[in-house]
Amino acid sequence: MHILEFEKPIAELEGKIEELRHLADNGDVNIAEEVSRLQAKVDKLLRSTYAKLTPWQKTQVARHPERPHTLDYIKTLITDFTPLAGDRCFGEDKAIIGGLGRFRGQSVMLLGHEKGHDTDTRLKHNFGMAKPEGYRKAVRLMEMADHFGVPVITLVDTAGAYPGVDAEARGQAEAIARSIETCLDIRVPFVSVVIGEGGSGGAIALASANSVLMMEHAIYSVISPEGCASILWRSATHAKDAAEALKLTAQDLHKLAIIDEVVPEPLGGAHRNPDLAMQTLSQAIDAQLKELGGLEGGVLRARRREKFLEMGRVGLA
Repeated sequence: MHILEFEKPIAELEGKIEELRHLADNGDVNIAEEVSRLQAKVDKLLRSTYAKLTPWQKTQVARHPERPHTLDYIKTLITDFTPLAGDRCFGEDKAIIGGLGRFRGQSVMLLGHEKGHDTDTRLKHNFGMAKPEGYRKAVRLMEMADHFGVPVITLVDTAGAYPGVDAEARGQAEAIARSIETCLDIRVPFVSVVIGEGGSGGAIALASANSVLMMEHAIYSVISPEGCASILWRSATHAKDAAEALKLTAQDLHKLAIIDEVVPEPLGGAHRNPDLAMQTLSQAIDAQLKELGGLEGGVLRARRREKFLEMGRVGLA
């Protein structure tokens, strides 16, 4: 497992546990008791460490390469998934996965950023950074869901939209704007979840939903801490300070009413128990869809629009 800097004391204890498990019980030391004692110590240290993570440490957890990604969620939570490709204008963008499937027996349209787990898949999916054709594909699929009355679920996990020259030449800003417009315009239940990193317009293009959820250790911000530090302090070394200032944690954003719910993660983060993390999220999404499912399309659309118009609104005294 990839070990984060602040997890090293925990990793050392876990290493000792592994060593003990490979030792034969010679009678001098009760291996089972010693393993049990050390495991209790690991659990206690994990609990105390993860209870007081700084925003920068949460950023590291959100970016952990072993966190479950969109394709993992699809494999575990969606049955009969049929991927749909292409924007019908330029081509296919593998940074955004989209398609029809069944979530707990209900037909849904699922869209999500896919970062990839290793070098090959990260390159294949462009590290989850979509180009204009990715957002135009998202528009096409959301409009299809709206036409057939199918709820939309989006999984957000991107550092931001791809900033390359070719993407800008094909209308990156316009594609993101059209995707946000479509999010606000459709008349079906719409649930979005920030499962890892929610970066800038590349994230909100899929996250302008009726219900916006965040995993407990996910982050969501207008710019990355490194990018913010480069602008404000002229150095990315101030990323920790920027993370504090950005209020990018799920807990901060819930207090600010930017998101609707924080979804608990297993002890030590989703990367330590992906199956439990995905099942917990499944329950949260199901509850949101049931609540939204009883509302008429016009009401869903109006509430979604008002939700985002209300953000940052200051009353006049």
